[in-house]
Amino acid sequence: MTDFAEGHISPMIRPSGAGRGSKQTDVRAHNERLLLSLVRRNGTLSKAEIARMTGLSAQAISVIIRKLEDDGLLRRGKVQRGRVGQPSTPMALDGEGALSFGVKIGRRSVEIVLIDFVGRARRTLRETYRWPMPDAIVAFLKRSIATLMDDLSPDEQHRIAGLGISSPFELWLWEEGVGAPPGAMEAWRSADLVHQIDAELPFPVYLQNDATAACGAEFVFGRGQDFQSYLYLFIGFFIGGGVVLNGSLLPGTTGNAGAIGSFPVRRNSGKAEQLIDVASASVLEARIRAAGLDPTPLWDEADGWERFPGFVDEWIAAIAPFLAEASLGACSVIDFPAIIIDGGFPAAVRSRIVKATKAHLAEMNLKGIVPPAILEGTVGNQARAIGGACLPFFDKFILTSTQFAAELA
Repeated sequence: MTDFAEGHISPMIRPSGAGRGSKQTDVRAHNERLLLSLVRRNGTLSKAEIARMTGLSAQAISVIIRKLEDDGLLRRGKVQRGRVGQPSTPMALDGEGALSFGVKIGRRSVEIVLIDFVGRARRTLRETYRWPMPDAIVAFLKRSIATLMDDLSPDEQHRIAGLGISSPFELWLWEEGVGAPPGAMEAWRSADLVHQIDAELPFPVYLQNDATAACGAEFVFGRGQDFQSYLYLFIGFFIGGGVVLNGSLLPGTTGNAGAIGSFPVRRNSGKAEQLIDVASASVLEARIRAAGLDPTPLWDEADGWERFPGFVDEWIAAIAPFLAEASLGACSVIDFPAIIIDGGFPAAVRSRIVKATKAHLAEMNLKGIVPPAILEGTVGNQARAIGGACLPFFDKFILTSTQFAAELA
């Protein structure tokens, strides 16, 4: 296992204890994962439709479906009659078939969510802080997991696929950005959250970059399945991103693919900046604080953004040109058909950001580039935590579209 302290994290960490668990949490056989992935993508499918898509025999499909039903992962819908041929029975994912914990470690808060097999958030626990510290995070997770587990029946506990942690990498480098004094976050250099938490859990623990994890949530549960390739932007305290290429979530060599925050942009003065410095929610927080106001409601109140309407208006107007510039630059390298934007803010704010970014993109020099669609994400504020919860599902139940292509060719 790669040490979290080194900053050279593999795209997905699975520690030595990952083999523990019930048959529901074992890695599925290839054809089982194929059927689950097809049903997930299409909503419902009959045996005949699965046979047509996969080329598997009706007998093989019946055996696989029976096993997935026994495991509680698929359920039968109402028999469809009145069509040509034999009546058909649509199969759908059973939301109760598997559960997963997802954790988001942010610069201002930590959150844990329990989701079911179709992505519904069943319960969420959250805690805010001035800046994140590993010991406090571990203590929160131990308390929260115990609380959430106590609320589950023995059968539900048996169906937990794992816990996925969504976190920025190299957190010790962000002291100044989060307002921590020098040296306050040095403990992250030697922290190994996966090892500390995994030692006490009966299911595997995974780790992924927070923005890439959020991209994974959109890929599995959002509109990401509408496109084979797209760039995903998530605007949190700092902006980050993810890349889906040819139907597969691309983590990159060090897990930082789509690290759009490092993208260079220029202010009107001509000074070069990184996107993270000009298009993050931290910019909004700083402006509110500079006005002598407390920005805390942005992070710990459901309607906190509504309390600063003028500041939010100015912030959206300021960041939209930079988002358009970064989108255009990314599309000059990879021909993305879509840019999906989401973030840690209300849906109304997301809609305004997307509208403003579209407008600025339309005014830019697009010679030689097919402009991408600028779209809203659908998962929302919990995308990073839900993306963490997706990590066990990726490992155990989901085939990527690239694998689909090879299988269905």
